Amino acid sequence: MTALDSIDRNILRLLRLDARRSNASLASEVGLSPSACLRRIKLMEQSGVIRGYTALVDTSNVEATITVIINITLDRQTEDYLDRFEAAVRRYPELRECFLMTGGSDYLLRVDVANAGEFERIHKEILSALPGVSRIHSSFAIRNVLATRPKSRR
Repeated sequence: MTALDSIDRNILRLLRLDARRSNASLASEVGLSPSACLRRIKLMEQSGVIRGYTALVDTSNVEATITVIINITLDRQTEDYLDRFEAAVRRYPELRECFLMTGGSDYLLRVDVANAGEFERIHKEILSALPGVSRIHSSFAIRNVLATRPKSRR
């Protein structure tokens, strides 16, 4: 897909606010026919701009969940070390998010667990076995203050 224009960016902004809105409503808001709007969405999905859709779940209403934020430092920051680490992380569905970082650590991971015992298992069986890891620093989140929000309008 070529560069995104202002209509594509507007479609993305609206989908981030409510991905379940109807195509007709979305098309109307961005000034397109429903078929043209759907065609743009399909192109963005096929090109990987839109990677998928998800639901934001308030886990306090569903189950007891503890979010753990983990900072990982690697022995080295060579391309080989980064590639091996990232390939290993992708194999574990327990690892919900992984970010390559600047600053004090190389990666930031997020896991959601039911209790400290489950995190201990993940730490022993997964985190400690990831290739090239020299340091693991974990923090338990008290609560989620902001899961997502639209960009503020000025």
